[in-house]
Amino acid sequence: MPQEISATEPDWTREQPRGFWDPSRRLLKSIREYQSAGSGPLDRLRRKLAVVRHRFWSIVSGADIPLNCRIGGGLQMPHPNGVVIHPGASVGVNCLLLQQVTLVNGVTLGGNVDIGAGAKIIRPVTIGDYARIGANAVVLENIPAGAVAVGIPAQVARTSTLSDRRESSGPIPGESPTDWAATLAE
Repeated sequence: MPQEISATEPDWTREQPRGFWDPSRRLLKSIREYQSAGSGPLDRLRRKLAVVRHRFWSIVSGADIPLNCRIGGGLQMPHPNGVVIHPGASVGVNCLLLQQVTLVNGVTLGGNVDIGAGAKIIRPVTIGDYARIGANAVVLENIPAGAVAVGIPAQVARTSTLSDRRESSGPIPGESPTDWAATLAE
């Protein structure tokens, strides 16, 4: 049985570059290097190098993630193209952001939140731990922990308890795009 992904403890292996050409992970690495640099003379050089790397990987990946943003460990962006994160947004640990996701100022993502391609969170809201936001959803209000939200504007299609998540080895049991459509049709 695969190990559950934590909503509180970052899994740093998710951010480790798997080769030279790994734009999203290289972009995250440049942000981490910039944020971890101290204030000494050698650290200033490290920061400048991190800025150059950040600019390069931002162009290559097509993502707009500022150096001063608050990102928890273990973030995954398999396709970082078009991902926009405002510096005032906060991303929890072990989150998954697919392409074209937008997070505006004041957004707070809990731990292990999955956000589908093209989703926009355009108001200062809180998304609870283990929540899932469907592709192209437009989130305008808070989403509780363990909920699945879909649509324009996003509405909670179903909720699950954290014990339901622990019993499954990954996704909510029986969850697929077809199930989401069936849930919405009910």
